[in-house]
Amino acid sequence: MAHTQRVVIIGAGIVGTNLADELVARGWNNITVVEQGPLNMPGGSTSHAPGLVFQTGPSKTMTHLARYTIQKLLSIEKDGQNCFNQVGGLEIATTPARLEELKRRHGYATSWGIESRLISPDECVKLYPHLDRDLVLGGFHIPSDGLALAARATQLLIERTSNAGVRYIAETPVTNIERTDNHITGVTTPSGYIPADIVISCAGFWGVELGAMVGVSIPLLPLAHQYAKTTKVPELANREINKQTNGKNAILPILRHQDQDLYYREHGEQYGIGYYGHRPMPVVAASLGLTPKHVDDKNMPSRLEFTKEDFDPAWKESQKLLPALRNTEIEDGFNGVFSFTPDGGPIVGQAPNLEGFWVAEAVWVTHSAGVARAVAEVLTTGRSQIDISECELSRFEEVQLSRAYINETSAQNFVEIYDILHPSQPKESPRNLRTSPFYPRQKDLGAFFLELAGWERPFWYEANSHLLESLPKEWKPIERDVWSAQFHSPIVAVEAWKTRNAVAMYDMTSFHRFEVSGPGAAHLLQRLSTADINTKPGTISYALLLNEHAGIQSDIFISRLGKDLFQVGANTATDLVYLTREARHQKQWVQVRDVTGSTCCVGLWGPRSRDVISTISTDDFSNEAFPYFTVKSVTINGIPAKALRKSYVGELGWEIQTSAEYGAQLWDSIWNAGKTHGLIAAGRGAFNALRLEKGYRIYGADMTSEHNPYEAGVSNAVRMSKMDNYVGKIALEKLSKHPNRRLRCLTVNDGRSMVLGKEPVFYRGKAVGYVTSAAFGYTVGKPVAYAWLPSNVSCGNTVEIEYFGRRIRATVSAEPLYDPDSKALLGFKPVDSILNAPLKSRL
Repeated sequence: MAHTQRVVIIGAGIVGTNLADELVARGWNNITVVEQGPLNMPGGSTSHAPGLVFQTGPSKTMTHLARYTIQKLLSIEKDGQNCFNQVGGLEIATTPARLEELKRRHGYATSWGIESRLISPDECVKLYPHLDRDLVLGGFHIPSDGLALAARATQLLIERTSNAGVRYIAETPVTNIERTDNHITGVTTPSGYIPADIVISCAGFWGVELGAMVGVSIPLLPLAHQYAKTTKVPELANREINKQTNGKNAILPILRHQDQDLYYREHGEQYGIGYYGHRPMPVVAASLGLTPKHVDDKNMPSRLEFTKEDFDPAWKESQKLLPALRNTEIEDGFNGVFSFTPDGGPIVGQAPNLEGFWVAEAVWVTHSAGVARAVAEVLTTGRSQIDISECELSRFEEVQLSRAYINETSAQNFVEIYDILHPSQPKESPRNLRTSPFYPRQKDLGAFFLELAGWERPFWYEANSHLLESLPKEWKPIERDVWSAQFHSPIVAVEAWKTRNAVAMYDMTSFHRFEVSGPGAAHLLQRLSTADINTKPGTISYALLLNEHAGIQSDIFISRLGKDLFQVGANTATDLVYLTREARHQKQWVQVRDVTGSTCCVGLWGPRSRDVISTISTDDFSNEAFPYFTVKSVTINGIPAKALRKSYVGELGWEIQTSAEYGAQLWDSIWNAGKTHGLIAAGRGAFNALRLEKGYRIYGADMTSEHNPYEAGVSNAVRMSKMDNYVGKIALEKLSKHPNRRLRCLTVNDGRSMVLGKEPVFYRGKAVGYVTSAAFGYTVGKPVAYAWLPSNVSCGNTVEIEYFGRRIRATVSAEPLYDPDSKALLGFKPVDSILNAPLKSRL
């Protein structure tokens, strides 16, 4: 995209000014920033943000965005003073559960390359003398954390970018965003019209109102968050540092007391206290009115009246933890407005159905410069060097964009912001938003459901618990530690066993299914995917969607149903947005339609799957008539369906799809036919374990846009020989097929120690990578993990995975661990002799 693009950025806070700066640095010079408040203090969240930057979290993306923010703020200088005070960060534990959580957080930091260490109570007090030693069980110290001088950085960025030609228009609200033929044309203000090719909303919690101007739902909720300052603290008095500007007048680490939803920082001789333990206080941005022409520390739209009664518990806890506060009082407090989202992440990217309208909202100071750089990179080069798929506006499903869903889940994220949350922990509410037609049958079988994107997905079935007694010794589940045992059941072992040795049915309904049709359908998929789909109808192709730099944007299955009709099995709503947008740009007509909700799907897999399907269909399911990776229309007990011969668990079988109206009948037909063959219903727990044994990757966990096909081990999806050019092909041709890093399979040496993902991996005592996903491999009898490692760590080498502070030895193993010659997958695996006995006696 040429730098002649006319860009309007709405909002001159820490995000908008950083974005202008990042675009200028990349050669763009036609930029206007419109701000409804005065430039010296715009009055949004930036103007009152306490500025604490803690980098570490379970998200690699968010950690790296925060790390760059610190680098950027350290580089913004004037008069010998930069915009970051690197005092370090200290998180303390006052409960045993939090102490274990800090061990996990240390693991995240190590995985993502952030220097940190776990420290003893005495070391905590040495770093932070004001702590009550008797309350502290341990701490987590990150030397590179600290205080952002957000307001100062914003002013310096305005000065720098203004000198570079960026035009700033202050005290000017945007009253409308203009568009023609589904493309942005400019913004309207009381002072007149500003033409634009690209409009980027960096308006923080006002972004909801800006999105509404163009019919774009911005899934954030403005919420008030309490912050207070104490009177003078004697222990902080008479220090030379107190004379420094706000942010620089601190020497102690920033402090988090997450067991009580609190954080602390110095303001010279005062303490600043932030509190998340109060009731959610939602705010409607439109109700705040226009920003006044005069804004100061006590008078700004985002600073609401302090509600002392909500803060009283925080004050009592603070005086317990920090005895130095016992002789002080609260001098000043306010309820500051911040943005919260349904999943806690920022909202970044182009609107799905409107060209040229971009957003960078719900971005806190912690990630501000990182997000700004990412957006600038996408605009100027087509990709961000840090994968931001988890931040994309388009990640949300339609049901997640309703105001009721946004408000409830965002408020819950506020409540849980410092809670100890298991990686598998689902939302408690809202639930049952999306259920497959099989849901009543699954409830009858005692399904345990976890939620994703509104879908209820069964992870195991209590009806299978009696089969634990029948498990062969080598399949018996191990006893797990308390953390890995959460949201897990030994029943998963039964379901894996039956899938490998008999037959099981899986609910695959929640996987995205798109219909691509029309005279331009083949051209669209040929142009966007790495597969050669110039094949006859009835063929399935595994393919990647790449960006221009050969980074993996998704992996998909393309089923050719007819000359101009395809079905795409995809990962996320973002895939739908991408295909739809590209279809709009294409001259040949093509329609992309999401059919997920109107269809349902059963995965019928296992060595006896053909025995089951043959009793309820007159169609030929033999290897000769129905080869692997083919699809055809079939009839199942009178029900019209599509059968796709593919399997993500590595066994013979089919995905059987039909319209939702036939769902219950399809389930019942397969269920009843399978009784004599030992059929069970199986859930996602077994599914994930079996797919890891077969070496199948999952986009978003095992590979992202930061990885190319050769690194990720999915070059089998790339058809370099196809004549047509496709997105990423030119970059692929320049890549080495022997990359410096690889996604590797690990097996745990002791056969028992579980890991869950995101743990750091050590080789020869040095942290060299991290785990992407993991499960117990019931077929191979040991835990299995996949991890990103340097290519010099090869098969047979021993590595160590750090889990809760202890090192677990593992071996880099050749993959796939199961069925390397694909005999089972292709239908040539003999049924286990154990299960050849009379079924009633075994099953």
